Amino acid sequence: MRPDEMRDMTPEELEEKVAELKEKLFNLRFQKATGELDNTAEIKKSKKDIARAKTIQREREMEGVE
Repeated sequence: MRPDEMRDMTPEELEEKVAELKEKLFNLRFQKATGELDNTAEIKKSKKDIARAKTIQREREMEGVE
């Protein structure tokens, strides 16, 4: 997901997105451990998406938007 799309989200939506991405990352790690995961690049992509979302949350916190 693109950062500009994340910035358009409300704080609640962004929090839900982080939770969703963390769950996806957990499932990908589980698939990797069981040998079912074909595209291991998905793990890296999920980690970066989580980091982007958390960065946007922190930016808003520092601005005092929340």
